[in-house]
Amino acid sequence: MDLQLLPIEQFQTFLICFGRIAGFVGAIPIILSNQTPARIKAGLAFMLSLVLYPIMAPSVVSLNIQPLSFLLLMINEVLLGSMIGLIARMVFTAVEYGGTIIGYQMGFAAANVFDPSSERQIELISQFQNIFAILIFLAVDGHHIFLHVAAKSYEILPPGALNISGEAIPYLMTLSSKIFSLGIQFSAPLLAILLLSGLILGILARVFPQLNVFLLSFPINIGTAFTVIGLTLPLITILLRREFDNLGERFVALLHFLQ
Repeated sequence: MDLQLLPIEQFQTFLICFGRIAGFVGAIPIILSNQTPARIKAGLAFMLSLVLYPIMAPSVVSLNIQPLSFLLLMINEVLLGSMIGLIARMVFTAVEYGGTIIGYQMGFAAANVFDPSSERQIELISQFQNIFAILIFLAVDGHHIFLHVAAKSYEILPPGALNISGEAIPYLMTLSSKIFSLGIQFSAPLLAILLLSGLILGILARVFPQLNVFLLSFPINIGTAFTVIGLTLPLITILLRREFDNLGERFVALLHFLQ
């Protein structure tokens, strides 16, 4: 291909599309993991940019700007994808938070495993619920929401129109405040059962002083917790599907706030 025949404005438009697509692709929780090689992320973003470029090009105003301004615009586009990814990451953070509460209550406070995606130690139950949430995310085609919103974002927010001085930051703070309540919702059934179990063991300790309730509580709480976790998986699935189904509306709302 003769590069002299490639218009500079068209090449800049493609790079702008690539920057936004790269931000959106990098924001997908599955690809956001450190286990995914950077070459795969870049290759996937490039291929999707080639596919979506004919659709996005009419929505992008022809640009011919200086290198420094163009670099700032590219950073602006990647930042948009990062803000989108933050909203999706909040759901998984709430799942991990609920798993942490469950782990402490059932006696697994010291049972930590290494999470390769975040490169840190997390509780065993948190890792289990995080993997379960990832499977539900893939089952409901949550990753397709990012691509759909990426194509629609050029109609709502053209390149260079990002404005974070409006309601976008308060909106993100409002969503982040729901992490704790959502985490409690994931762990509420188990917390109620473990509270009832502790109450029964406390009564037994008063009725039978010779009974070693402390040692007896560990196998009872662990067995009860795993039983309740297995029984409440359909409920957790419903909660996760509700949150993943609302991601598209939250993404669009954020784009409107960034205008």
